[in-house]
Amino acid sequence: MQIEYLEVIPLDLKLEQTYSGGTYKVDSRPTIVTRVYLSNGIVGETYGGDEFHTQMEIVSVIRDHLDPLLRGEDVRDHQRLWSKLFNINLDLGNRGLHQLDMHPRGILLQAISAVDNALWDARGKLYGVPVYKLLGGARDRVPVISIGGYYPVDDTDPCEAIAQEVDHVRAAGCMGIKMKVGRIELEADLERVRAARKAGGRDFILTVDSNQGWAPHDAIRFCVALEKLDLNVRWIEEPLKWWDQTDGLRLLASKTNIPINVGQGEISGRACRDLITKGDVNILNLDCTLCGGITEWQRVADMASLMNVEMAHHEEPQLAIHLIAGNPHGLFVEIFADRRRDPLLWMLPENFPIIENGYMKAPDAPGLGITLNQDVIAKFRIA
Repeated sequence: MQIEYLEVIPLDLKLEQTYSGGTYKVDSRPTIVTRVYLSNGIVGETYGGDEFHTQMEIVSVIRDHLDPLLRGEDVRDHQRLWSKLFNINLDLGNRGLHQLDMHPRGILLQAISAVDNALWDARGKLYGVPVYKLLGGARDRVPVISIGGYYPVDDTDPCEAIAQEVDHVRAAGCMGIKMKVGRIELEADLERVRAARKAGGRDFILTVDSNQGWAPHDAIRFCVALEKLDLNVRWIEEPLKWWDQTDGLRLLASKTNIPINVGQGEISGRACRDLITKGDVNILNLDCTLCGGITEWQRVADMASLMNVEMAHHEEPQLAIHLIAGNPHGLFVEIFADRRRDPLLWMLPENFPIIENGYMKAPDAPGLGITLNQDVIAKFRIA
């Protein structure tokens, strides 16, 4: 049960096209494969993360600092091991300035996340049960929505494009779509949302995500207009710019009945605590490849359950399925029904995902329940 060593492999895959959201563009799919080898022969293995700016720095932190720290430790001691990783005395160019130091801290937390998630796969294999059972086993299947609604890259009419995509999302077996807004004029985005609702029907789950695209008063205008149009939006995600994530969110919450979903970029449970207590948010879209792994995500979920806040997960369905299935206040697993947006989801796991009638089945196999394709790893591995 002792940890012998870690292995970390960075991957990168160039996408066929550029995808434009509210405040960003993406044209590649990087990720990191992490393995933990135990003395009894068990290998914990997973992948996650899509950081392309500092991917190699994350890899170096794992190889040079976290691997030596964990050798010889008992894999079962997840709370103690996480504290050991989190409290490592590591200088990544820290300056003692809170905002400027968020960058190196983000590198460390993503490295911890990769290791922690692989450790959970090893624990599940050690105990012979899926990870979602270790987390609570609230259910064995979870509803699925697709991330989409990116802005067209050609002259296609935006409303026609989103209507066609909704049809594709339904055909892929998803219950709904999380569509991008926030990049164009509010009125034009409202028309796109109206087109999505018309195409999907009243039973189709429809959420909107501005990727921190608006100032508070613009977000208020948008939400008030959505409610007047009676478009039945399940939540509005990351509505406000980075510089107004507590008081601004509280102001927005006082003006709309649409649930507010934030937190995908947070790297600590304490930041999530502040979003709840100071921002009056309704849903946390925390990402276990960013926040410190499954261990920290579950701590936040436990806190949220006592504060009437629901839990979501940003992308990474190979991990999210266990977190959402393990918690009764979990919402949806997110995938990309457009397989060109995340080819690795459909190429890297040899036995995942299974989607039927709008639901994803939680894996039955021990651990995270997926086997990674070694040929795909070799093809997209970064030297």
